[in-house]
This record gives sequence, structure tokens and C-alpha cells, in this order.
Amino acid sequence: MPIEQRGVDTIPEAERTSGPRDLVSILLGSNLCLGVIVFGWLPVSFGLGLWASVTSVVAGTVVGVAVTAPLALVSLRTATNLSTSSGAFFGVRGRLVGSVVGLLLSLGYTALTLWIGGDVMVGTLARLVGLPTGGASHAVVYALLAAGTVVAAVYGYRLLLKLSKALAVGMTVLLAVGMVAYAGDFTTAAVPETPYLLGSFWPTWLLAAVAAGLSGPVAFITLLGDYTRYVSPARHSARTVWRATCLGLLVGLLVPQLFGTYTALAARGALDYAGPLVAASPAWYLVPLLVAATAGSVGNAGLMLYSMGLDLDAILPRATRARATLVVAAVATAFVFLGHFASDAQTAMTSFVLLLTAIGTPWAVITLIGHARCGGSYDPEALQVYNRRSRGGIYWFSAGWHPRATASWAIGAAVGLAGVSTPLYEGPLLALTGGIDCSFVLSGVVGGALYAVLTPNRAPGTVTAPEALAATE
Repeated sequence: MPIEQRGVDTIPEAERTSGPRDLVSILLGSNLCLGVIVFGWLPVSFGLGLWASVTSVVAGTVVGVAVTAPLALVSLRTATNLSTSSGAFFGVRGRLVGSVVGLLLSLGYTALTLWIGGDVMVGTLARLVGLPTGGASHAVVYALLAAGTVVAAVYGYRLLLKLSKALAVGMTVLLAVGMVAYAGDFTTAAVPETPYLLGSFWPTWLLAAVAAGLSGPVAFITLLGDYTRYVSPARHSARTVWRATCLGLLVGLLVPQLFGTYTALAARGALDYAGPLVAASPAWYLVPLLVAATAGSVGNAGLMLYSMGLDLDAILPRATRARATLVVAAVATAFVFLGHFASDAQTAMTSFVLLLTAIGTPWAVITLIGHARCGGSYDPEALQVYNRRSRGGIYWFSAGWHPRATASWAIGAAVGLAGVSTPLYEGPLLALTGGIDCSFVLSGVVGGALYAVLTPNRAPGTVTAPEALAATE
């Protein structure tokens, strides 16, 4: 299989051969991994029992999918990734906002996947063959996982799609077997001696809904276009693509997250997930657990790393996608070591997802408002101005930036950060919200409202993607 040569340039119509089933496969297969499973552990670590954990995860995921899934339709029309597509609203240079947001989201989730997957691998190998559990073992396992991830990401979309299709079947079987493996120790009650993280039920439940549920779909706000740019709007309707995106996100996120909740309660994992998960596993499930940790981590982290390569390619047009992928792989691996040796899982995960959700939500809302205003009509050639190191076009605005859109995002993100509540930082607006983290709501509403008020009713763009492609072929 040849290495994908496409970066963030416009995908020709002849190469847009994927369909809605491929979209479901990649969203399902890539998410059946420990990097997503561990989010189901968060509500349990916050002091919630089964039903409170399940309802918070489901509620947050449903809300997140409702906001995130329509973004898939943007790249369906532009034939490029979402960060580049956002240049229609932020300007061809202003779309760097989306590239940076996407890079940070993918970086964090890649590191998290390698971190959790590597810890479970070390733990299972320790039980199976007596592997020492010190820093050297973790370093070797992290490096091996990172290497496998790099190979998948560098080869690109086609290999990742094939891998996701295989994982969709294989990981579903492994998780189903895991339900049986941990059934004997399962309980619906909260883990003993684990008080509510925020002192009472509802603030803690809302925190779980955002940190564990909403954060899953939000992680895809810049990723969905990486896949739908390969889907042709001439053969597949927007409604079909939207439905496939909703299905892929809902099933792909809820199945692993609820498995994480189930196993966290069975393993009595309060302060840690990987260690108790391995310790509670029956001996016959250790090999399947090892396979799940290895294959699932490579599939999920590979997809995130692929997106990171695209975002860095968009930031540095002179870099090739493959070289950009190698650079971000090295940075992500460094974050894995930092996470393992310098932080605890709950604090790092909670702080990371809440902060980036506050930053990313207003960008997503502004992009969706812009897409609705222009009716899916774009000029794909004008979107590529920055990538070609040229100037001009209908999305040039003011020196390549749309000042009002950029300011709307910045103010929305600042308000969101001022209302966030994490173990490491609490925003000043919490005094006005009764201590409840409403950061994603505040950032989305403020950023979207400002953009709606400050900008014209219709975004620039008079050429749809298929028409423009036909004109340039």
C-alpha cells in the first residue's frame, strides 16, 4: 500500500471514494481502545456509582454529538480538512486558530492513549511473564507503541481505514469477552471511600457529563473533516453523511466508555484505572487484554497522529505531511513520559479535557454558524491560498484574517476558561455559577453570539466544492 501523499490540499473528485459505511467504521474501530475506555472510569473516580456514571456519560455524549456531528458536512463540501475549511470564516490565515486547536486536542489524546495503553501492557506483561514494572519497562513499551502508531499515521487514511474496520470487529469481541471476565467482581455501588469530587452529587455529575461525556465528541471537532473530505457529495447526500457521523460517534464513544465504567466498578478503581484493571483481570483474560491494549492504542493514536500531521502541515505549508507526522509523534511521546512520571491520571485527564473543551467549543460553534449561513457553498481554490504561499481570494479579508471572527473566538474561549473548574485551576466566574463548571456552554454561547452579531448574515463564497473541482480538472 503506497504512502498517502495528500496533505491539506483539495482532494480531487476521482479520489473521493469513501462512503458513509467507511465513516462509521473509522469512528467505531478507532475509538474501541483504552484511550477512550478510560473516560468511563472518570465518573467512578469522581465518586459516582453505576447509574449516575452511565447517565452522565450518555447525556454528555448525546449533547456533544449534536453539536459536533454537523461539522462533518463542512469538509464534505470543501474536500479539505476542517481547519483549512474554517478559513472561509476566520480567513485563510485565521484558520490557523483551528489548526492550533486541532493540534492541541490530537496531541493530548494521542499522549493519553499511549499512556494508558502502555501502562496496561506493562501490567499484563508483568503478570504473564514477570516483566519488571519500573521506568525502563514503561519507556520501552511507550516507544514501541509510538513506533507502531507512527507507521499507521504516515501511511495515511487508507491504511487507517483498513485498520479501523478490523478493530471494529476484533475489539468488539474482546470487550464483549471482557464483560464476562469482570462480571464476578462487578457492583453498582460507588467505590468505597471515594467522596464526591466536588462535594455534592449534582456538581460532580455535571463535571462527569462534561469531562467524560461531552469531551469525547469535542475531541473530533477538527478531526471529522479528515475522513469526510474523502466522501463525494455527488454520490452521498449530506443527510446520509450526518446520520453516519452521529451513529459512528454515539456507538464508537458510548461502547468503550461504558465498558470503562463497568470495569472501573468491578476493579474498584478509584485513584487509578490501569493498575486495578490488570489486577482484577482473571488469568485467562490477560492475553486478550494485552491484545486490546496494543492494537486498540495503535489504531486510535494512529488516527489522532494522522490528524496532528495534517494540522502541522497546515501551519507549516513547506513541511510534507509525513515529516510533520514524525515531528508531532516525537512531541506526543514526550508528553507520554511527562504524564507517566510527573502527574496522576485523574488530575491530568480532567484538567486537559475541560481546558481544551472551553477553547475548542467556540471555534466549532462559529464554524457551524458560518457553514449554515453560506449554505455549504465554498470556493475550494480560495481556501488553499495560504497553503500555496500566495495572497488574495474571497477569504483573504484583512491580511488573511477575519478580525471579528477571530475576536469572537478569543473572547468566547476566554470566558470559557474563566468558568472552568479543574483540579489544577478554577476560573473566577465559578462564583457566579454556584461552583458548577459551565465553561463549554459559556464559551460556545458567547463566541457564537458575538460572531452572529458582529458579522454579516452570509459568509463569502459562491462556488460549491463539486462545481469548483469540475472547473479545475
